[in-house]
Formats: sequence, structure tokens, C-alpha cells
Amino acid sequence: MKKTLILLTIGILGLLGNRAQAQQKPPNTPNIYRDSVVQLYGVIMTADSLKAIPFASVIVNKKGRGTITNNDGIFSIAVIKGENITFSCIGFKDRSIVIPRNLEGNQYSVIQLMINDTHFLPATILKPRPTRAQFERDFVNARVDDDLYETAKKNTSETQKKIILASLPRDGKEAVGASLNNQASKYYYSGQLPPMNILNPAAWKSFINSWKRGDYKSKK
Repeated sequence: MKKTLILLTIGILGLLGNRAQAQQKPPNTPNIYRDSVVQLYGVIMTADSLKAIPFASVIVNKKGRGTITNNDGIFSIAVIKGENITFSCIGFKDRSIVIPRNLEGNQYSVIQLMINDTHFLPATILKPRPTRAQFERDFVNARVDDDLYETAKKNTSETQKKIILASLPRDGKEAVGASLNNQASKYYYSGQLPPMNILNPAAWKSFINSWKRGDYKSKK
């Protein structure tokens, strides 16, 4: 079975090679560039079962370009002689090849076999959830440094919370709500002057009630 798959793969590579030869080369391309460019094509398969590996990466090292294999594990990419090519796929060890600098012609075929790579994860220790009594005991007996305790008291004071709340920027929901309110107000009074609160009886009533409650008294 493996021999049949290998022969089939070699046949596919031969067809790809003939197809690449049939492509016309640019007529005005300098010989120095035309001789250095190589059409790299091939197939990536598993080493143990000779199964095609789809969507495997074919990367030209330090060049920032590459390609991936199709559903049959076949790929084709233009490279330069002397470049280093890395084949990688999740679950397999990386493999690298170098395009020979003294390669005759402008084609290079590869049958790349990939070996499974096993990753060992660290052991996970499962512990039972503590009871309420255990949590209360550990919480009460926990030691906190004096400076950390004072810092916690300062950060949780009402004054500090108001300062933090006033200085925090709006979150996404608040920003969207404010923007929608501004747009609605703008469209509502479009073509006319917006009302002035100084002539609004309801606003005066609210101001008088706030003044009677002492909302405007300075707090020491």
C-alpha cells in the first residue's frame, strides 16, 4: 500500500513539474534573476502512514513569505537558490531543507515526510473546594501588613471612591448612551433654539429644593 502511495505521489509531482515547465517565462527577465528563481513544489505526508497533511505551512526563513498545502498536501511556491525552507504543522516536528545553490534548472521537487511530535503537559493537581468554615478560618487568620491595611482603608474610603469614580472614563455602554442622547437632543431641536433652563419653572423648582436641602453648602 505504501509503495502505491509513493508511486502515486511521484506521479503527481511529475505532473506538477510538467505544468511548471509549460508556463512561459517573462521575455525581458534578466538571466541572473531567471537562473536564481526556483519553482519549489511537492507534497507533505505523514512518515508513519503516508497520509497527506493539509494546511501545513511552507515558510521561507527570514523572508516573511510562504504558502500552505491544499487538501491533498500539495504545495507550490517560488523560491531563490540557497534559501532555507521550513515545513511545519501542529502535531508534527518541524523540518527544514536548503535549496541547492548549484541546482541545475529552475525546478525542485520535494516529498517531505513529517514525524509526529508529542507534547507533555504538566500534571494538574485537583483539590477539593474548601468549606465555608475553612474559608472563614483562613480569612480571619490571614496576616496583613500594617502598611497594606492602611492602603486598603484609604482606597475604600468614600472620598477616595468618589474621586476615582469621577476620574474614570466612560465605559462602552455609557459612551454609547451619552452619544445617543446628544444626537437625539440635537435632532429634537433641529431648526430651532434649544430651551434655556433659566426660564424653565421646573429647573427653578429643582434648584430651590436643592438649596433648601443644603446641597450647595461646603462640606468640610
